[in-house]
Amino acid sequence: MQPHLDRPDLELLLAIREHGSLAGAAAAADVVPSVITKRLAALEARVGLQLFQRTTRRVVPTPEGEALCERALGLLAGFQAMEAELQERHREPVGRIRLAATFGFGRLWLGPALAEFQQRHPGLEVQLQLTEQLPDLAVEGFDGAVWLWAVRGPRASEWTGRRLARNQRVLVASPDYLRRRGTPASPEELAAHDCLVVRENERFDVWRLQRERDRGELRVRVGGPLSSNSGELVRDWCLAGHGIMLRSLWDIAGALDRGELVRVLPAYAMTDADIHWLAPHTARTPRRIRLLVDFLAERFRGEPWKLSASTSARPGSRPRR
Repeated sequence: MQPHLDRPDLELLLAIREHGSLAGAAAAADVVPSVITKRLAALEARVGLQLFQRTTRRVVPTPEGEALCERALGLLAGFQAMEAELQERHREPVGRIRLAATFGFGRLWLGPALAEFQQRHPGLEVQLQLTEQLPDLAVEGFDGAVWLWAVRGPRASEWTGRRLARNQRVLVASPDYLRRRGTPASPEELAAHDCLVVRENERFDVWRLQRERDRGELRVRVGGPLSSNSGELVRDWCLAGHGIMLRSLWDIAGALDRGELVRVLPAYAMTDADIHWLAPHTARTPRRIRLLVDFLAERFRGEPWKLSASTSARPGSRPRR
């Protein structure tokens, strides 16, 4: 029959090793030394091994005892983590959550979601920092970030990630621009139009469009008299009728719904702008963070920006008042 060890046995081993004497372990447990002596003798008899070497000055683990103590450390840590998690499940989460997000999505979609989440869990304090550059999350003390692109390359190994929602960038223009300049019937015709580009990378003048039908990718070089490093400014130009823009659906869903913008070449889009949760690697994710990520995944799972955009006006229609 295999010897049976329970949690008090493991705690006894570690107490004796820590204090270096049976008397010290007894004092820490608030019992007389004879109780510790008897328990250790019974444990050694049960496992069939001498676990501690007794001398007149000190009690030290034997090699077998040292190995068992090391295993006991891991097992007891597991017990403590499990108990902490069970206790967490029975109480309202408290503490601070510090997040980073991009300006546009953070203001339009994440901000309202966080306000609702905090109302559900009033013991939490939520801090949101809006930025266009992804911070070093661990170094700067962030619990996580809601970001528009998955992180790739060498830095990807520094974080854990989860996709919260799919998103796509679509081609749009104002009805006024399309009445004046016509509606392109193919991606190649974009070269003859004023395209409003955001200078956010080295090849800002190349749009990588993907056909929804077969996922085939097409690279189109575009240009026009207006460009900026501000996506919000480019959006304003588009609304004012100055050209065709490639923009995230979450950002322009309201304008599409109101007829202020309409889709151009609706069979094409860029599918590289999904919404992601990013967080530093950690041995154990606090419950408040798990609750938040699950809440955001549920909130954005249905891509709520699509619900309004699906009713957008057709090219040439008048904006609804």
